[in-house]
Amino acid sequence: MRAEAQAHIDSIHESLALVRRFLDWDRALRRLDELNARVEDPTLWNDAKAAQAVMRERRRLDEAIAATRAIEQELNDTVDLIELAEGEGDTAMADEGVADLGRLAARANDDKVKALLAGEADGNDTYVEVNAGAGGTESQDWAGMLSRMYTRWAERRGLKVELIDQHSGEQAGIKSATLLLKGENAYGYAKTESGVHRLVRISPYDSAARRHTSFASVWVYPVIDDNIEVDINESDLRIDTYRASGAGGQHINTTDSAVRITHLPTGIVVQCQNQRSQHKNKAEAYNQLRARLYERELSIREAAANAENATKTDIGWGHQIRSYVLQPYQLVKDLRTGVTSTAPGDVLDGALDPFMAAALSQRVTGERVDVEDVD
Repeated sequence: MRAEAQAHIDSIHESLALVRRFLDWDRALRRLDELNARVEDPTLWNDAKAAQAVMRERRRLDEAIAATRAIEQELNDTVDLIELAEGEGDTAMADEGVADLGRLAARANDDKVKALLAGEADGNDTYVEVNAGAGGTESQDWAGMLSRMYTRWAERRGLKVELIDQHSGEQAGIKSATLLLKGENAYGYAKTESGVHRLVRISPYDSAARRHTSFASVWVYPVIDDNIEVDINESDLRIDTYRASGAGGQHINTTDSAVRITHLPTGIVVQCQNQRSQHKNKAEAYNQLRARLYERELSIREAAANAENATKTDIGWGHQIRSYVLQPYQLVKDLRTGVTSTAPGDVLDGALDPFMAAALSQRVTGERVDVEDVD
């Protein structure tokens, strides 16, 4: 078997093994049998909400198991074809088989990522919040670049993007921005982007053309739907109004239509100014708060589940997840997974899928890579 074919085979086996590990294969098969039996029970739909949950779980397991089995069968058939072609000296048929393996490896990777998006909120819309770090114009420009990067990534995936809140920098970029990404599995894909992102470049704002390092934080949290309950005590909230900034006409710039809500027990602060109506901004800020509190609960659960092997990455200021070097050389490196790209322009234009896929896989394996940071 030629080296190229073996590389594809190894990639497919790796993807299939990760899916089996994530699903806990034997347990998943038993669970699917249980769900199929429940679907046959005519009393299931006496509780519509419970029935919908059963159907969602059944569909997810059935699709993941069927996709895995289909790829295994196609892999075996293709390997047999290549071995037959090589035995008969049919180079053209062998080449076609290797090409088929390449396409199958790509499909197996796509199916792997889909299978990993099984969290209770992974299918939901998501908020992406970007905040500039210390450093004034440099960091604010970097935060603006990140906001554009996530907008471009979302557009590539066919997601709808809404700007919920933005505070512009004094000279360039932004101090902060909150994006709402709407579409299938928006949170599931984007959730691994939370953390601190570092940029290294020759500053366009430095007359001496010196190299600067800038930081910005990204926080991702899911939109809460009606299936998820989050209790908020109104007495725990401080609600402030202030004058909205930015475009929007005379009305939005001269009335206190923007709303900021502070959750006193946790210190979580959310704000919204994209609507002219203070009432609408308050409603959107309240939705953001529910989402932030829910994400906080998910993080606590995950930290507890992974406490023994310490595989949980702390999400917070000062913990870098990725470095983007534009000068003197070009490299983007994820410091958790070791995934790199020598085309930072493409990454900043939204080519984030390889980084997200690797980070999702790492959440299953718990395996961290020992990589050196880039300067």
